Amino acid sequence: MANKVKTIGVLTSGGDAPGMNAAIRAVVRTGIAKGLNVKGIMRGYAGLLKEEIVDMDSRSVSDIIQRGGTILYTARCAEFRTEEGQKLGAEICRKHGIDGIVVIGGDGSFNGACKLANLGINTIGLPGTIDQDIACTDYTIGFDTAINTAMEAIDKVRDTSTSHERCSIIEVMGRSAGYIALWCGVANGAENILLPEYYDGDEQALINQIIENRKKGKKHHLIINAEGVGHSASMAKRIEAATGIETRATILGHMQRGGSPTCLDRYYASMMGARAVDLLCEGASNRVVALRDGKFVDYDINEALAMKKTISPYEYEVSKMLSR
Repeated sequence: MANKVKTIGVLTSGGDAPGMNAAIRAVVRTGIAKGLNVKGIMRGYAGLLKEEIVDMDSRSVSDIIQRGGTILYTARCAEFRTEEGQKLGAEICRKHGIDGIVVIGGDGSFNGACKLANLGINTIGLPGTIDQDIACTDYTIGFDTAINTAMEAIDKVRDTSTSHERCSIIEVMGRSAGYIALWCGVANGAENILLPEYYDGDEQALINQIIENRKKGKKHHLIINAEGVGHSASMAKRIEAATGIETRATILGHMQRGGSPTCLDRYYASMMGARAVDLLCEGASNRVVALRDGKFVDYDINEALAMKKTISPYEYEVSKMLSR
């Protein structure tokens, strides 16, 4: 191969997600096994522009697979959104001998990877986000841990909600996607699941249902609200004023990003990390690794970014039937 990859870098960008460390570990150890030099780029694209680049070996990634977050840290970088910042990033890669980079992150991170690819740096993306909102893949690194963390927290809130005969609104993360809310709503037996993909803003219908359920003898009411719908605190005040039922809002927030990753997140992240190195060794660039129909595949990043993803109408209808 005329331009065989000799040195690769790995970075994490955007929001952290449980399982990122497993992916980093797989990239480093697979790269070393294939005779490559591996460098860690600290703090995402911001660290790249500041040349925060360190050599990594097998010991660099010892005892990290069970840890949440990312040992490489992560940061946002407005400068890298500019053409000047992107050109500087490519120049720094060449200065350090980096001819391939694995970027672990979400859509915004993939946009940056695409720009580097256009400037001659081979790039492979790994879908790392708890939001499960990357259309080309059935799985994103961190989602499984996040939904289990949220599910356990909601169970605890539900216990006290039941004891006090309250209505509880629990807001989960997900940006503009409702996957965490849907999965937790079903798994936690919520009476209502508010998803940005489907919620029509009819708060009166919600109030009417709460009142009707109370008349039927139901002692508590659980609403899972997606971040993309939001306004949980003000919604709780309006529901309490309209129903006379004590209503509390709980926003789970960034606890959903943390914690030790589940077995599934560790395993899939490891397989995806290894596949990313394989692609770089094959001379591939501007690709994103995905899991589709149980198989690890890859797509052109531009193609992947153009794909649309939405919650299945069937799954949403089932969730409503189960909440009755």
